[in-house]
Amino acid sequence: MRGEVFKKSFLCGIVAVILVLGLSVQSSAAKKIPKEKKFVLDWLSQPRVVDKFGKISDAIWSYAELGLQEFKSSKLLADILEQAGFKVERGLAGMPTCFVATYGSGKPVIGILGEFDALPMLSQKGRVPHQDAVIKGAPGHGCGHNTMCTAAAAAAIAVKQAIDKYGFEGTIKVFGSPAEETLISRPYMIRAGLFDDVDAVIDNHSSSGFGTSYGRGGNAMFSTVFSFKGRTSHGASPWGGRSALDAVEIMNVATNFLREHLFFTYRMHYVIPEGGEAPNVVPDKASVWYFVRNSDERLEGMYEKVINCAKAGALATGTELSIRCLAAVHQRNSNKAAAELFQKNIELVGMPEWTEEEHTFAKALQKELGRTERGMPTKVGTLRDRSRVFVGGGSSDVGDVSLVAPTATIRFPGQVPGAIGHHWSSVACNYGSTAWKGLNAGAKVMAASAIDLLTEPKELKKLRDEFETYVKEHPYKPFLPADAVPPLDLNEELMKKWRPLMEKFYLKD
Repeated sequence: MRGEVFKKSFLCGIVAVILVLGLSVQSSAAKKIPKEKKFVLDWLSQPRVVDKFGKISDAIWSYAELGLQEFKSSKLLADILEQAGFKVERGLAGMPTCFVATYGSGKPVIGILGEFDALPMLSQKGRVPHQDAVIKGAPGHGCGHNTMCTAAAAAAIAVKQAIDKYGFEGTIKVFGSPAEETLISRPYMIRAGLFDDVDAVIDNHSSSGFGTSYGRGGNAMFSTVFSFKGRTSHGASPWGGRSALDAVEIMNVATNFLREHLFFTYRMHYVIPEGGEAPNVVPDKASVWYFVRNSDERLEGMYEKVINCAKAGALATGTELSIRCLAAVHQRNSNKAAAELFQKNIELVGMPEWTEEEHTFAKALQKELGRTERGMPTKVGTLRDRSRVFVGGGSSDVGDVSLVAPTATIRFPGQVPGAIGHHWSSVACNYGSTAWKGLNAGAKVMAASAIDLLTEPKELKKLRDEFETYVKEHPYKPFLPADAVPPLDLNEELMKKWRPLMEKFYLKD
């Protein structure tokens, strides 16, 4: 009897083990990476590929070109894509440094965004954990755009290789987008129809973490120059003149009093790029450049009030006012289904492995900035809903793209936690080994996500269904005035000043 019981128990145990093993095999099969995705991940993992795109990123970091003056950066990226087999159209939407690189055929069409402009006054030596400019006062890459455009190109080329190998239908596009720091290019690119056939868009941004998010966030914004024309006169007989600078100052006083009556979601800042050249000459020309930010719903009303403050300055001083809108953008609405897809691939790729030397640099920089000395990040982030509480923050012309195609942003690592955006500390991080590893990780997630969208119709349908529902309630209406044109002269004089001094420090890709 005992023997029979033992046999039955033994057989039941064997069956249980077989069932468990079977479930494990099924589970492993379910988690198996599709061959197309595995191919792009393996291709991007090759040391020669990491090295190649790392050097491209460092070269663009050394060029540090301001918005709409990114001639070397744009050309380098467009050339690399063209050499890889992409059809590259250059000088689009009225901007010489704007390009679109296309490979493949038919639907779906997946876009990847890339931007490559630097910021003024941020020159800094790479991998140096204290402030030490390459050239004092020159531009620098304090937002990581050198890594972002390079990661976009690397991802697209990896996808191109997979299309060639496996022969699946679809098109991959890289949108080379100038002047993101001044929010200029994307509304003009949309107006020119460059996104008309795109089914989904993958955005990316340099970060100290590795994650993504969804929902509406950031600020909508008008970028506008208010210029006043008066009459010059000797400072000893000012009654003969009409001071354009007085008009600027009256406008600024009015807008600063206006702040008391604006809803708390607003942000407003300005600089005076032109205000006269000598105290004893009444300036007949002066201008002030404003960033006016708020939520989509409140922005236009706030902007009209700022315009009225400018009109008041002109009326009070008897000067003539002209208004030049450089850019105007919506808040960003990140697609939840896209973010969920990106998050899965972030977790698949995982955080890069940092060396002890990289942790040491990070801790030295954190110490310099008075931050906790914890080194580089070790874990990927969790999916975040950024729309629960509106807290304002920055602006990006990606906002307009998110209203014409389902879009979400992959934030990839490379920067040191605690480094400050638009600051020399970020410039120091955006060069060298951690930047190379971070952009490579970002490229892997972008390439893997593009493969999912190109080869799995149900994944793309999730993005499109959510997007179509959203835009029914939020149809795209550009804030950009119909008569606005790209301000090609915006940074021209600054780059004429700095480029000859910077050229000796340019790196080769």
